[in-house]
Amino acid sequence: MSDVQIPGGPYINSIIGEGTRFNGEFDLNGLLRIDGDFCGTVRTEGKVLVGKNGRAECTVYAGTVVVGGILRGNIFANEKVVILSTGIVLGNIHSPRFIVEEGVIFNGTARIVQPEARAAKAPVEKAEPESYAPGEGSPEKQPVSVPDARENRSVAG
Repeated sequence: MSDVQIPGGPYINSIIGEGTRFNGEFDLNGLLRIDGDFCGTVRTEGKVLVGKNGRAECTVYAGTVVVGGILRGNIFANEKVVILSTGIVLGNIHSPRFIVEEGVIFNGTARIVQPEARAAKAPVEKAEPESYAPGEGSPEKQPVSVPDARENRSVAG
């Protein structure tokens, strides 16, 4: 039932089929499969799949990106990036999870970043001490001393 278009639903599938060329921007809510040639930008919270015969020259902002064909450009994924054994990626990847099968061609940088959901829920560490001496001002104005790691070294000689 996920292949059926549901008005206003998150599972609207879009396909750029083999032999099709498309230039432009894709803003969608769901899955995009690229089996033809695409040049532009893709934005979705869902998945982007570049099929074995797909060729994309684009910037991708998605939840999950799976590359089985050729993708030239940058990938920004909120969940994960998977490069299949037939995949070629020429560009940079920013994702919390990065899965690479044996035999891929990857030329670029991969930056494994903390997932956005966890980053928003992560506790914030306080730089200032919890308490301060009365009459010495507010905690925001208290100096914070950080010990220098070099002071604790012992030198044998």
